[in-house]
Amino acid sequence: MQKFPGRNNLRNASALLVVLCLMSLSSLAQTRQYNGFPSLVWPKLYDVKFEKAKDALGEFDKPVFSAAAKSLSGKTITLPGYMVPFDSGLKSSHFMLTSLPLNACFFCGVGGPETVIEVYSKSTTTYTDKAVEFRGVLKLNDTDPDKMIYILESAELLGEVGF
Repeated sequence: MQKFPGRNNLRNASALLVVLCLMSLSSLAQTRQYNGFPSLVWPKLYDVKFEKAKDALGEFDKPVFSAAAKSLSGKTITLPGYMVPFDSGLKSSHFMLTSLPLNACFFCGVGGPETVIEVYSKSTTTYTDKAVEFRGVLKLNDTDPDKMIYILESAELLGEVGF
C-alpha cells in the first residue's frame, strides 16, 4: 500500500487553520464589550404579587411590590427591551417597553404585567422592532389601574442593543 506524502501536510495545515480560527474568535470575544443586556433590573421587577382591591370604579388587582422592586423606586435605571406603541404612529414620547420580543409579550399570553413598563420619554422616539435600551426614573404604580404597574419617567433612548 502506497502512502501519500502530502496527506500529513494537509492534516497539519487543517489543524493549523482550525487553531487560527479559534484564536481569532477568542480575540473577537475578548474585544466585545458588555452593553447591559440581559438586564439585572428586569428580574427584580418580575417579583410582584397581586391582591384584590377596590376603588370608586370597582375591583382591581393591586400590585404588591417586592423589597427588591421597592429599592429601585425613584431611582434612575437602565432597561433593555422592545418598544410597543400605544397608538398607530411611528413616533411617540409615550409607549410601552417589554422585556420580551413582541410575539411573546404580555398581550400575546406569555408574560404578565410585570414584563412591561410604561415609558414617558423626554423626546419623541421613533418606533423600532429591534431591542433597545432606555434610561429613566422608575415609578411603582399601585394606585392607578389605568396605567401600567411600572412607569419609566424622563426616559432617554440609549440606542439599540447589539448582540
